[in-house]
Amino acid sequence: MGEVVNLNTFRKQKARKAAREAAEVNRVLHGQTKDEKTLNKTTKEKADKDLDNKKRDDD
Repeated sequence: MGEVVNLNTFRKQKARKAAREAAEVNRVLHGQTKDEKTLNKTTKEKADKDLDNKKRDDD
């Protein structure tokens, strides 16, 4: 005979497994490494600073 299984527990485990798989796919598609985030942040800050330096002061 088969093993007795609690259906609620089985459903929850199945849902958790599906969520983990979906999260893994999203990490690959949308994720950035810490180095990439740092590089993007510093590049954006430099671009903003350069743009601010090019503004005219009309007093």
